[in-house]
Amino acid sequence: MDYGTLIGNSFAYVKEGVIDKVNKWLLLIIATLIFCIPLMGYIMSIYRGTTPAPEVENWGKLIVDGILLLIVGVIYAIPVIILEFLTIGVAIATMKNSPTGMMTAMAGAGILGILLVIVAIIIWIISPIGIIRFARTGKFGEAFNFNEILATIKKIGWLSYTLALIIVAIVVGIPSLILWAICAALIIALPLVGLVVACIIFLIVVPILAIFEARYLTQVYESAGIV
Repeated sequence: MDYGTLIGNSFAYVKEGVIDKVNKWLLLIIATLIFCIPLMGYIMSIYRGTTPAPEVENWGKLIVDGILLLIVGVIYAIPVIILEFLTIGVAIATMKNSPTGMMTAMAGAGILGILLVIVAIIIWIISPIGIIRFARTGKFGEAFNFNEILATIKKIGWLSYTLALIIVAIVVGIPSLILWAICAALIIALPLVGLVVACIIFLIVVPILAIFEARYLTQVYESAGIV
């Protein structure tokens, strides 16, 4: 897998389809403003393999697709949320126990914490393929068809696929961290004005990062030879 080509193609996709088309970019900013729901619907159209970047139209479908994608994301997040609450609950319980009970509770919290990390990594690995399968088939259950998801990852190659996820996490994560740092600094320095400016920056940049990542993951999926 040529990761440089994946990144280059994804950047070209964003530049030619969005950055060079100001009107479309403005519509995507509006889509982000509406709780990101239409933007998520737009991402679904990218997962379907649409090239070049699709027009921002048929808002009803964008909203429905966005809500469905949100539901899939929430379902995938449920195990992590449950484990987070359990870990926090056990950790808090250590404050009320005797020394012996505290040690036991701390050990339990540690085990739950490790389990939480493992489950989060597993979901991080399988969810992109599940979501793209859902987008392409139009069948909600395909988002959780784990046999087919694992078969697809096997076709891509576990090492190649995992490395691809790590690379896109870094490529998207670094600008995201910089963005959050700038926004936080603005809000601290100029509470009211800074908040407004930070929101504007957020609305401008988020669609670009989201579309870049979506196109990148779509190419990774297609490397398995699946339409």
